[in-house]
Amino acid sequence: MKLSTQILLAFTLIILLSIADSYTNYRLSNKVRLNSQFLSKSESIIRNSNKTHRAILEMQSGIRGYLLTNDTAFLKAYYSGIHKVPIFFKEQEMLIGRNNKQRSILDSIHLLHNEWLDYTSELIMARSENPQSYQNLFDTKLKKHVGKNINDAITLKFKRFDKIEYKTRKHHSDMLLHSLSKTRTYSLIFLSLTIFVGLCSTIYIVVMITNRINSMVRVADTISKGTFTTVEDFRNDELSALATSLNIMSRRLEKNIQELESKNAELNKFAYVVSHDLKAPLRGIYNVISWIEEDLSEELSPALKNYLSIIPKRTQRMEALINGLLDYARINRKTPPELVDTNALAHEITQSIVPREFKLEITNLPEIFTERLKLEQVFSNLISNAVKYSNAENPRIEIKCEKIMNVFEFSVKDNGIGIDPEYHQKIFEIFQTLREKNEMESTGVGLAIVKKIIDDQGETIYVESKPGEGTQFTFTWRNNRII
Repeated sequence: MKLSTQILLAFTLIILLSIADSYTNYRLSNKVRLNSQFLSKSESIIRNSNKTHRAILEMQSGIRGYLLTNDTAFLKAYYSGIHKVPIFFKEQEMLIGRNNKQRSILDSIHLLHNEWLDYTSELIMARSENPQSYQNLFDTKLKKHVGKNINDAITLKFKRFDKIEYKTRKHHSDMLLHSLSKTRTYSLIFLSLTIFVGLCSTIYIVVMITNRINSMVRVADTISKGTFTTVEDFRNDELSALATSLNIMSRRLEKNIQELESKNAELNKFAYVVSHDLKAPLRGIYNVISWIEEDLSEELSPALKNYLSIIPKRTQRMEALINGLLDYARINRKTPPELVDTNALAHEITQSIVPREFKLEITNLPEIFTERLKLEQVFSNLISNAVKYSNAENPRIEIKCEKIMNVFEFSVKDNGIGIDPEYHQKIFEIFQTLREKNEMESTGVGLAIVKKIIDDQGETIYVESKPGEGTQFTFTWRNNRII
């Protein structure tokens, strides 16, 4: 499965969880809204019920006061209730809607109230207009608690009505609390799932990509060190193409390196064979000239003797060039690194190269873990170069070192003839020399060997010199292990 598909699936899952969370919250919020609306409506129903019952009780109190005192002032609450109570009943009917159970109770209260109104209106009229009729009513109805029975029935009806409403209200209140609790619970669950899926997906993808990239980096690192390994990657995604390309590159590099090593071996073998074959004729020429000079010295003219003296120098220079080529070919040979005391190494080289009349100064040379042979070749060629181009009077050579972090900067300085700045780069090319071509000791190979070794090590070398002011070669050399 491709990485883009995996990432898309992870985001799709997170989006689906978010949609499910939103849908669940929407459903639960609807329940919360409906229950909240019902509780608000229920509060209005209970308030209206209390208001209606209180108005009826005030009417009953007014009637009792009037019947006892015959004072019409008590009827004010009664007549006021006659106008307000029907309005309260209509409001209540609108609030309870089609609730059959409460609607039937409300209708029965309404009927009882109307019956009570008929009873009280007859009493009021008889009390004010016909005492004999009032006495009959008093004896037949009032003493028999007809009005009281109606009022008690109305009170019981209101209690039953309120009880049903409170019970329903409690149910919806519990439902509201339950909905709120479920909303919090589901929100927490979906939030946790979303975070969990997001984190797991992110960690999985990051770890998978990082591990695979790290494996490719390790392979690239081993390839850079000369070990041509491959990446084992069995997935089929965007990184698989990179792994395949890296494996192809590794195999091609391995093949090319093997071919290169084979050709280098052939070239080394060829160089040894050619050098041997070239040296033999040169020695033959040198021997023939020697024999001519020894056997026919009296018969040779001065001019011919002069010509014959040039030939040995040229053959010796040719042999030196061949030896220089062999030395140049040996540079690529690998040797195991070791701990090298560069101070002792420099003294060993100078003892065999530097004449006694030279003033020699060697200071601050460290111990380095490196390939001894290559460092020895660099020092040998630079010191030899300093000796060749030294000043005839008071010759001096200085060898120093400064450490910059884990890199050592060596310098070999002489007070010789110096080098014109226009030749500072040219002197590192093979067979380039500042001396005459017939001078045997200057082949133009030494500095080329130094430059090749320095470049192969990944280091730098530069020269500071002016004609007549001496020369200083400065090169860097890295410590392969912190001692």
